[in-house]
Amino acid sequence: MASEGADVERNDEKVDESVDEEKAVAAAEAARPAGGESVRVDSWIWSVRLVKTRSAGATACRGGHVRVNGERVKPAYAVRVGDEVRLRQGIRERVVVVKRVIRKRVGAPVAAECYVDNSPPPPPREAIAPAGVRDRGAGRPTKRDRREMERLRGLGGPDSP
Repeated sequence: MASEGADVERNDEKVDESVDEEKAVAAAEAARPAGGESVRVDSWIWSVRLVKTRSAGATACRGGHVRVNGERVKPAYAVRVGDEVRLRQGIRERVVVVKRVIRKRVGAPVAAECYVDNSPPPPPREAIAPAGVRDRGAGRPTKRDRREMERLRGLGGPDSP
């Protein structure tokens, strides 16, 4: 009898998963543009949660950090299914291929279904450790400390080796 109860619970979970999946598909369909309407690249990268705000997406486009099919694009560039979008964020570059065009921001699981992520894995945290971090209360850095921090950061001056 105990095993029958466990089977029922598993079946209920399967039903819940299918309902969640149907809701996700419905949300993506609702976010899809109508008819022949196109979607701006800044809006799309915001909709699929590659950037936090649409204005941050537009700023990235204007700064040359967004490329579609290898070309730098303006924020109003229309994306289509199959386009390769490259977004440079700091030292990391995200490479995604558009699977579904949406115009509204959706939940993370639904957004992940709208693109294929071909990005290289992020570098380990140890490799990105901040250079020149001083202990709290150590006071103002001396000229020697400042030069050493600049050398570690790669900002060497005229007499750097």
